[in-house]
Amino acid sequence: MSERGPASRGRIAARFLRHRGAAAGLAVVAALLLVALLAPLLSPFDPNAQDLDSGLSGASASHWLGQDKLGRDLLSRLLHGSRISVSVGLGTVAVSLSIGLLAGCASGFYGGRTDHLFMRLCDVLMAFPGILLAIAITAVLGPSLRNVLIALSLLGWVGYARLIRAQVMKVKEMEFVESARASGSPPARILVSHVLPNALSPIIVESTFGIARAIVAEAGLSFLGLGVAPPAPSWGAMINEGRHFLFVAPHVAAVPGLAIMATVMAFNLIGDGLRDAMDVRD
Repeated sequence: MSERGPASRGRIAARFLRHRGAAAGLAVVAALLLVALLAPLLSPFDPNAQDLDSGLSGASASHWLGQDKLGRDLLSRLLHGSRISVSVGLGTVAVSLSIGLLAGCASGFYGGRTDHLFMRLCDVLMAFPGILLAIAITAVLGPSLRNVLIALSLLGWVGYARLIRAQVMKVKEMEFVESARASGSPPARILVSHVLPNALSPIIVESTFGIARAIVAEAGLSFLGLGVAPPAPSWGAMINEGRHFLFVAPHVAAVPGLAIMATVMAFNLIGDGLRDAMDVRD
């Protein structure tokens, strides 16, 4: 491995864009981000406006995806629900990755007692089942977007820390790092300028999968009534509301279910594309 330059990054970008699955996933994610940003402008109705006389109605000219049991427009709730999924996915990974970077870099680069301290802490946290701990935290703190982020980030950083530690330990022994050390560069500069940039490839890939996992976890918590507080249109809560009417109005649960499936698949395709593109053997 050697330090990546602009030409190498250009080859990675070209490989990524030639990956059909990754390109499709990128298009879906770009559309999702745009929808989440513009949801208030794109929604044809207030997502919480009720029309009890039209409850469980199917698709129509005014309600393209139908209505739920309270007569709320499913398309509007789906659009607003994308904001929750995007916020949880990106927020959880941002918090987890930030903590994991600090812990993993310190552990892998400096070693010794620092490494022992962080790795034993990771071992302790990994002894707890992640979803059960998240359920316990949200049950104690109460349902809200902030509490979901706290619950999912509490253990989320552990995997990043261990991955970053392994990468840093491998890269810091390479020749170009030894050359920088021999030239008198301070340890902090070596870590930031030489080691970390060459250790980020698998971390970036893992982050895309982490976003997908966080979206699924939030949907699961909301399905159990422990996610974002109602009447916020979380996709998981929408599935929970629609499961009682699967044989009468299957669209109520199918619409958010398909949205979760498409979103998670898109991020996974991006992760696969990045993994293949970054596997450059110069």
